[in-house]
Amino acid sequence: MSAGIVKHTLRAPLATLAAGALFGFGLSLSGMVRPEVVLSFLRLQDWGLMLVMGGAVLVVLLAYQGAPRLLARPLLGGTFGQHPSVWNRDTWQGAALFGLGWGLCGVCPGPAIAGLGTGNLDLLWALAGIALGALAQGLRAKG
Repeated sequence: MSAGIVKHTLRAPLATLAAGALFGFGLSLSGMVRPEVVLSFLRLQDWGLMLVMGGAVLVVLLAYQGAPRLLARPLLGGTFGQHPSVWNRDTWQGAALFGLGWGLCGVCPGPAIAGLGTGNLDLLWALAGIALGALAQGLRAKG
């Protein structure tokens, strides 16, 4: 295998690894990996996560709006595409269930996975519930 092919095939996984590490670090630094911090935010007792979420929304907005204007194509190849949202009954039900689960236990899937890296193995229970919910939805969608 030539060096050019190896370089090209490693670029996307390395970029994914770097983005995931940066995301996990940000979640840990912000405190989102600790369910008690999230629950205090949801009870309107701690507004620190509002700044984190606002910053994240701003970065995504700038990236989605700015990248296609500044770049001819994405850095790792392919093309920029539109991702239209479809709001239907399934979307509303899924959003409600997600919000209910988040509100009850203070755990979101991304921070739960990142929280495992901090040694909080209790998050495995939440991840098991998330996996069962995803499985149930997948089975429901097939039937």
